[in-house]
Amino acid sequence: MFTQIQPAPRIHSAIPPFPASYSLPRRQPLLHRRGPRFSFSRLRIINCSKLANESGNPSSSEMSEHHSVSGDDGVRRAYPFHEIEPKWQHYWEEKKTFRTPDEIDTSKPKFYVLDMFPYPRSLSLSSELRVEAEFMFLTYYMNPARYLSHFLAESAIEIISCTCGLKSFIWLENQSLDLQFRCFSGVGLHVGHPLGYTATDILARLKRMQGFNVLHPMGWDAFGLPAEQYAIELKLLGFSYDWDREISTTEPDYYKWTQWIFLQLLKRGLAYQAEVPVNWCPALGTVLANEEVVDGVSERGGHPVVRKPMRQWMLKITAYADRLLEDLDGLDWPESVKEMQRNWIGRSEGAELQFSAMDSDGLESDVKITVYTTRPDTIFGATYLVLAPEHVLLPAIIADSQRKVVEEYTELASRKSDLERTELQKDKTGIFSGSYARNPANGLAIPIWVADYVLGSYGTGAIMAVPAHDTRDHEFALKYNIPVCGVVTPENGSFSYREKAYTGDGTMINSSSPTSGLDINGLPSKDAASKVIEWVEKTGCGMKKVNYKLRDWLFARQRYWGEPIPVIFLDGTGECVPVSEAELPLTLPELDDFTPTGTGEPPLAKALSWVQTVDPISGKSAQRETNTMPQWAGSCWYYLRFMDPRNPNALVDKEKEKYWSPVDVYVGGAEHAVLHLLYARFWHKAKVLYDVGVVSTKEPFQCVINQGIILGEVQYIAFRDSDGNLVSADSVDEMGDISQEIVTKSGDYFVLKDNPDIRLIGRAHKMSKSRGNVVNPDDVVSQYGADSLRLYEMFMGPFRDSKIWSTSGIDGVHRFLARVWRLVVGSPSLDGKYNVGTVDLDGEPSLEQLRCLHRCISKVTEEVEGTRFNTGISAMMEFINAAYKWDKLPRPVIEQFALLLSPYAPHMSEELWSRLGHSTSLAYEPYPTVNPEYLKESTVVLPVQINGKTRGTVQVKKQCTEEDAFGLASSDPKLSKFLDGKTIKKRIFVPGKILNIIIDAQSAKVAQR
Repeated sequence: MFTQIQPAPRIHSAIPPFPASYSLPRRQPLLHRRGPRFSFSRLRIINCSKLANESGNPSSSEMSEHHSVSGDDGVRRAYPFHEIEPKWQHYWEEKKTFRTPDEIDTSKPKFYVLDMFPYPRSLSLSSELRVEAEFMFLTYYMNPARYLSHFLAESAIEIISCTCGLKSFIWLENQSLDLQFRCFSGVGLHVGHPLGYTATDILARLKRMQGFNVLHPMGWDAFGLPAEQYAIELKLLGFSYDWDREISTTEPDYYKWTQWIFLQLLKRGLAYQAEVPVNWCPALGTVLANEEVVDGVSERGGHPVVRKPMRQWMLKITAYADRLLEDLDGLDWPESVKEMQRNWIGRSEGAELQFSAMDSDGLESDVKITVYTTRPDTIFGATYLVLAPEHVLLPAIIADSQRKVVEEYTELASRKSDLERTELQKDKTGIFSGSYARNPANGLAIPIWVADYVLGSYGTGAIMAVPAHDTRDHEFALKYNIPVCGVVTPENGSFSYREKAYTGDGTMINSSSPTSGLDINGLPSKDAASKVIEWVEKTGCGMKKVNYKLRDWLFARQRYWGEPIPVIFLDGTGECVPVSEAELPLTLPELDDFTPTGTGEPPLAKALSWVQTVDPISGKSAQRETNTMPQWAGSCWYYLRFMDPRNPNALVDKEKEKYWSPVDVYVGGAEHAVLHLLYARFWHKAKVLYDVGVVSTKEPFQCVINQGIILGEVQYIAFRDSDGNLVSADSVDEMGDISQEIVTKSGDYFVLKDNPDIRLIGRAHKMSKSRGNVVNPDDVVSQYGADSLRLYEMFMGPFRDSKIWSTSGIDGVHRFLARVWRLVVGSPSLDGKYNVGTVDLDGEPSLEQLRCLHRCISKVTEEVEGTRFNTGISAMMEFINAAYKWDKLPRPVIEQFALLLSPYAPHMSEELWSRLGHSTSLAYEPYPTVNPEYLKESTVVLPVQINGKTRGTVQVKKQCTEEDAFGLASSDPKLSKFLDGKTIKKRIFVPGKILNIIIDAQSAKVAQR
């Protein structure tokens, strides 16, 4: 559900002519039923053998053998990746090379490496999204599995059927061909997406070769064709997923267990219903998420949005707030992610205080306003109260004279999202309620205000405002001329509270009252807070309280697409009755109209025959729940289903869960640092899983790694003066984009090649359709191969850092792979073909060759396991540089290097391994291990001193004698000038440490002259 996929660039080209005699038998429709859902059959190569033969390309039988078509397309390549990669992808799929058996040897160590769920957006049924038909056909110019998409004009398409709102199309010119339709809101990869997948694949391949049982699965939080296309693109990059464990959260066999988890939460009181304020858009007839509301209107269409209470399902995540906090400490997660979760949970200690509302006669009424504060020590400084516009007590305390203006204000506030209301930089607004409350500490009457910067969902929905010691309250008080009373003085002296708020600790002042009997003057802030809490608990007007920013999880959506919530409500009483576990999965009904009802009821309310049901126990008539689960539900536990994906009787087998848990490495974007990871941790801990023994570990993910972002290529900006002349960036009137071809780097600046005096600004942005900087990995693979793309993404820089894409930069790693190929296979013949085997690899490795190999093994292994992939590649490049200088290439050394390279560039490594005479895949061959003996240096750098002063160094063997060391020093050009013709009085030699040559003082002076 996580990766938002950019669409592949659209290819607009003419429809190719078909041979007059060409036709295809009608295939099964791309769209087919899967239970009550609809999805697309996986696209495979259609039967185009007739067309292929007529165009002179290989037949389908020839293609299955993966013969080269390089010579036919006339393209010269650095090495034949276009032959190698399809060949080995086919081999892996056919042999199920990376399948993790259900029955495994549990005596071996395990390694569970997982990518955060991709979220290939499925076909949207919104009428506002453009859906186009495209004709799929094959071209065999490079990869027999690659196709092009051609867009047809609307006049060439006829709608032939409608099923549940999803249209089927035919091409009028050739009705025997099905067409595929696609919504372009989010289909296709860009080169930023494979970054994390490549890293996990390298780790998975490494651990397999190191003897681990590896679980490396892939699944989807979407249905239908987009996920299938995503799978094809992932296979194109050679990722070693166990596709037999592929799951989708939208399959009934999967969401049966999502519904089962919900029932366990319901049984244990962790799921409940409540009236919750939501963003309601009357024009769209639906509830919107906070992110979909901008400046009080819907992001789509600009329609007014109001806040109104609606019945919603909630999950009691707050019951686990402390455990969610405490267990963070033992996790190998980025500290920034853990801190974000701590801040989101927002645990604070303070007090709840009660202020009595006053009636029109100035007497205390029965209405008590409870506030939460983390600074009870400042109670004497509270000069007004603030209630949230949605506070339940507000209607009861508004003065009649203010009722109209307060209601107008609350209506305006209902149009704002929580994010807008609490934005720190926004101008604070509020309205006086016309009523007062009594401060229990000093007995003073203080005004009650209504302001939208206070949220009804946090704390009690009311605050005591202390403007002298809270910046937000201070701004509000100055704007509305409310008194400011300082009660905490800093240790270094006086403070001007009217100018700014003092928010730190200090000594209490102005904080005593003979009426209440509370006196905290002169106490330090923390001691004063404790005394105030003791006093309010004694007098009954408050209590100590721990509060959390974390809110219970709103677990309902007014949408059709989502897991049905398995409960019914009895007619008459409204009693909530859970659906029997034996009846799961509760599937969605078929609907012809998915649009919102316009009344706030979900679309499922239209399925009357589905909604109306009977309680099987009591026989009473009932109504099904018409809300569905949110998009996060299925992704909270998918890591468990991967352990046992086809189990019809349990969410996961206990023995399998005990072996595979927890996930050893979990890789994904930092944008999911809070919601997804927090929700998954809650479900894992909740009584349905860890607390009742379904899982054996307290935490689901032991190690989380956030990969960096790959930014689009640098865009260069030039500046012009008012006359249109180019000027340097420090003289700006007008600016415009500049082509990269006319830019060069000069020192720390980018400049024009033709005019280095003109400085430019270079900026890189996140890849997006709107900026037009998306790079499609298919295009990169077509030109350079999948191994080059994998290698370049790892070589760009540290894995966790953001990096800037440069298509020209991939040339370097592509040349490296080509050098590896030529080193082992040899150079091509004049027609571009390569030998079927390798160059001569006879002979035993020399000591120096073994040392070179084992230095490489040591460095690469250390860097891969530390996820420093870029420096591991550098070590392999250094090895190849050294190997090109050797007179001979020993087979044992080259075999070890092929294994070392394989996690990074698996296609080439498999091909080299095969050409080296091996008949099976190298995927499970033992990974090279370093021999420490070959890492020991046989020589040392020996400092040479003349009369105690270091004059140079010589390289000597560790067992070097004094005579040998002196001989090397005497022949060294830099040292010999100090020794030639001199009288040597003495030599001091410490083996491996130093050689000090004492010469006659007189001759030394002559030498110095």
